[in-house]
Amino acid sequence: MPYEPPTHTVERSLRATTGAKIVAGVDEVGRGAWAGPVTVCAAITGLRRPPEGLTDSKLLTVKRRTELAETLRSWVTSYALGHASPEEIDDLGMTAALRLAAVRALEGLPVRPDAVILDGKHDYLGSPWRVRTVIKGDQSCVAVAAASVIAKVQRDKMMAELGADHADFAFADNAGYPSPVHRAALEVRGPTPFHRLSWAYLDALPQWRHLKKARAWAEARVPEIEGQLGFDF
Repeated sequence: MPYEPPTHTVERSLRATTGAKIVAGVDEVGRGAWAGPVTVCAAITGLRRPPEGLTDSKLLTVKRRTELAETLRSWVTSYALGHASPEEIDDLGMTAALRLAAVRALEGLPVRPDAVILDGKHDYLGSPWRVRTVIKGDQSCVAVAAASVIAKVQRDKMMAELGADHADFAFADNAGYPSPVHRAALEVRGPTPFHRLSWAYLDALPQWRHLKKARAWAEARVPEIEGQLGFDF
């Protein structure tokens, strides 16, 4: 299916309207998984022409995504990854865990960005970071698309490694996301040390429901966070 390649339009706008010189694109992977961390990548690309075929990681085949990630690691100006563990997700809730992972990624960069382009509608990052949210930024913004591909490939690799001792769960294939094989393994073996124990999947597993962690937080809505620029695209 044809798609429009990402551009530097948003980054150029940020530079013009805020004076930002260093802009990072940020994207996450693993938000909806039952197991494994949530992973965030922060990438700085400058305004150079991106590698051919760059787009949202979900639109790429596994082979193409893996090849592109290898290219991107040396093409980007810099990148860093941040993770929030299943335990942190259970303890903090997904919104706070995303922020934790994103801050870890941004603070892992060799330079501090003046502004951040964040994929999606909601700013889970907030102050003191200067953030512009962009819906489908992983398709339209070069830096966010690069972050999307690097984050996806890295987390998939991590999940395959975590699944080496838990072959029944097929983490190498499903990356900890819901699948028939994953559900069947949960019914027989129960959650692994890598599963999120506050997730609703445990409600459908009577023999393992006693392991579910009560949520001390509510995520019925994403809270407003100080520091948003409030631009719509």
